[in-house]
Amino acid sequence: MKHGQISTKELADFVRERATIEEAYSRSMTKLAKSASNYSQLGTFAPVWDVFKTSTEKLANCHLDLVRKLQELIKEVQKYGEEQVKSHKKTKEEVAGTLEAVQTIQSITQALQKSKENYNAKCVEQERLKKEGATQREIEKAAVKSKKATDTYKLYVEKYALAKADFEQKMTETAQKFQDIEETHLIHIKEIIGSLSNAIKEIHLQIGQVHEEFINNMANTTVESLIQKFAESKGTGKERPEVRSKGHMKRMKKHDGRLAGGKTVGLQSTSGERALLACSRHGSLSHFLRLYGYVAFSNRMGKKIFINEELVNGY
Repeated sequence: MKHGQISTKELADFVRERATIEEAYSRSMTKLAKSASNYSQLGTFAPVWDVFKTSTEKLANCHLDLVRKLQELIKEVQKYGEEQVKSHKKTKEEVAGTLEAVQTIQSITQALQKSKENYNAKCVEQERLKKEGATQREIEKAAVKSKKATDTYKLYVEKYALAKADFEQKMTETAQKFQDIEETHLIHIKEIIGSLSNAIKEIHLQIGQVHEEFINNMANTTVESLIQKFAESKGTGKERPEVRSKGHMKRMKKHDGRLAGGKTVGLQSTSGERALLACSRHGSLSHFLRLYGYVAFSNRMGKKIFINEELVNGY
């Protein structure tokens, strides 16, 4: 029974250590998820960090959920340990008679052995006196001692028989109780381990679902969708820019618009044109961006801007 209490305590310690590991892992995953927000949000790859952040947060929550379940399981193990101590104490009181039976048979066994040795010695002494032709008085005196030793020996034989029967009965009952206690203990421990296994299994299923969701999200995050999102974030409208005549282009030079590096372009442009022209700021030689079917292309070296293949001079 003592080993049963030890195993219960050790199981609680094991589950507690597992919970500590899971909690530390959850904190690390939460920290990793937050760090994803600090990565560059520029460029076409930026939306992918949101997918990573969401997936990592869900994984952290999965492990945190496991921590809660393990903590509940620890409470269950501790409660069982307390009940186990009470049960063992009650059993010890019930089998106290067995301890007495053990002590009794041990005592009678020792007394029986001594009476047997005394009986043998008195019988040998009586036979020796007869062979040596001792006086009748000596022989009779030896006979009295031999008979007394015989009676004592018989008495202990009978006591031993009774003590043995009582010992065997009580030991059988006690052994059965001990076996029942161990069987009950093992059944309960296996149930606790089953709860532990189910908790881990459920979390692994949730983690698997998170990974499947991550895979699907990445599959749905196509190159086209990333470029489209980037275009939408940089665009200023969806209206098609109005095509200007050459005369109108000359008048537009009077407008005080400036591009990067102090370069001036005389365009009194629409919101769509402004978005397209802004693309020319990003490349030292050339840069282009597709916005809802419109392409802006700049050649800084040649100081030219093309909007849908319409040449715009003047910057």
